[in-house]
Amino acid sequence: MKTEIVFLCNQCGKQLLKWMGRCPGCGEWNSIVEQEVSRSRPAVPPVSGDSKGVVSLSEIGGDSQQRLKTGIEELDRVLGGGIVKRSVILVGGDPGIGKSTLLLQAMGALANRGQTVLYISGEESFEQIKLRGERLEIDARGLLILVENELEEILNKMAVVAASVIVLDSVQSVFSRSLDSQPGSVTQVRQVAGQVVECTKKGESACFIVGHVTKDGALAGPKVLEHMVDTVLYFEGERGHPYRILRGVKNRFGSAAEIGVFEMGDSGLSEVSNPSELFLSERPEGVSGSVVTALVEGTRPILAEIQALVTGPAAGQGRRTCLGTDSQRLALVIAVMEKKLCLSLADQDIFLNAVGGVKATEPAADLAVAAALPSSFTDRIVTETTLVFGEIGLAGEVRRVSRASARINEAVRLGFTRIVAPQSNVEPSSYPQGLLVTGISHIKELDRLVLK
Repeated sequence: MKTEIVFLCNQCGKQLLKWMGRCPGCGEWNSIVEQEVSRSRPAVPPVSGDSKGVVSLSEIGGDSQQRLKTGIEELDRVLGGGIVKRSVILVGGDPGIGKSTLLLQAMGALANRGQTVLYISGEESFEQIKLRGERLEIDARGLLILVENELEEILNKMAVVAASVIVLDSVQSVFSRSLDSQPGSVTQVRQVAGQVVECTKKGESACFIVGHVTKDGALAGPKVLEHMVDTVLYFEGERGHPYRILRGVKNRFGSAAEIGVFEMGDSGLSEVSNPSELFLSERPEGVSGSVVTALVEGTRPILAEIQALVTGPAAGQGRRTCLGTDSQRLALVIAVMEKKLCLSLADQDIFLNAVGGVKATEPAADLAVAAALPSSFTDRIVTETTLVFGEIGLAGEVRRVSRASARINEAVRLGFTRIVAPQSNVEPSSYPQGLLVTGISHIKELDRLVLK
């Protein structure tokens, strides 16, 4: 078998013919490493007329009990209703965000429900896992622990132990002795993930794989890692903030836009069943620049507070800072307001924040941003019981958004009495008594309706 020296990027997996200081694929500096790879041509199977193994879709039997409930509703929601047998789920997030805590709690809940689960750790000892289990009040006989870094031994235990769910924490800490590269390298991560996925598909278990992230927030290792698995989840949260959001970005068995909300406490993660109330719990009263909007994450409507601070004039072009919002959408809204409302914001410093760690990046938040900016600029207040949502076009028109009734029902449930929405979304006969829903078709109508 012939071998050859190639150069691979540790961040994105791009293969190069020579060493470079900066990867042309991802732009990362000092990420190119030298690897020795084998160059053997795979054997081509002979052509045969036998169609054995080809099955009609209508002949494939279904299993009504495909999904396994973890007992943690927020996790089950993001997974699409539960864990699918033989599925591989990749969980990523910043160090210390709570990935291992969440999975250990989920495995403990499954073990308490009579399931046998296998938790494989390549980063902690038995004693460390035991201490964390005691803190989380987990003591289930069905929760089996394996501390191992060698891939071949892990695959052997996965095949022998009849576990319903397996956790591999983490993929960067495991290595294969058949490769000379270091654990965590592109070659090792690809090999480990590929072998674990293959073993899972041939067995009866589902598998969670924990993956580290880079400083940019992307999963470390080759991008192909995300394509190999069935589901990709990101665990997000701000430093010093107790709230965590589990976000699905890929799911072959459910919606890829669902989120689960958790709160980190002394005894682990607890579920937040009412995120809207949580995100609005500390909203200030009687201040300018604060507007509530309605977002939709998967199947769940969520109310979030959008805060804007407009200060200036600044020397030259004003600064634009976005936290939890889309900077491109902000630039679009500012341009439309300057053109259609003759509002001069070019020399103003603008800070925009979606409070509580939620991501208000969908176009339905445009109208709330358009209300928050002049509210802060003119120091006029938007009434606390007013909710605003709608998409803004380049001509200043307010466009229809999806699932408007779900957004409005969530607002009514939390006590909002006035809704400002796109005219095309308004259905006067379908709203409860006491709720005022005002439809607008152009951004020029917004000022007189929401600012006082």
